[in-house]
Amino acid sequence: MSFSEIVKNIVLEILNDYEDLFLIDLKVSYRNDIKLIIDGDNGVSLKDCAIISRKIEDQIDREKFNFSLEVTSVGIGSLLKSSRQYKKNVGRKLEVFTNESKPFIGELTKVNEDNFTIEWSQRESKPIGKGKISVKKNKTLYYSNVVSAKVVL
Repeated sequence: MSFSEIVKNIVLEILNDYEDLFLIDLKVSYRNDIKLIIDGDNGVSLKDCAIISRKIEDQIDREKFNFSLEVTSVGIGSLLKSSRQYKKNVGRKLEVFTNESKPFIGELTKVNEDNFTIEWSQRESKPIGKGKISVKKNKTLYYSNVVSAKVVL
């Protein structure tokens, strides 16, 4: 078993003990530099990162493997990669890029297994007369069609 596979198994086993934490990304370089990015349903504290880091270090034999380890949480501007991240961000403003020409920017209002819905206000011409009115719009997007999505302030 490669070092990368050993690390992945250890990380998944450790995260199984924490129902609210989940894996976003795990990279192991050819030099055994481990970079782990986690997120949580209720956020991730510095203490969470430290505990996960210690547990990983305790399970890898330093006599056998020389490695470095970095455990971090996602930032506010990070791309959303997991449906769990969408669920925890309901009510926040998202910028979503799909294969369509322009991005969708709106409030995340609903999340399902396969898709999510964003809502925004848009100015449109009045049906009768001159001038414009604000109209609420919404769009349901499938995760499979999303190129990138992130929370915006």
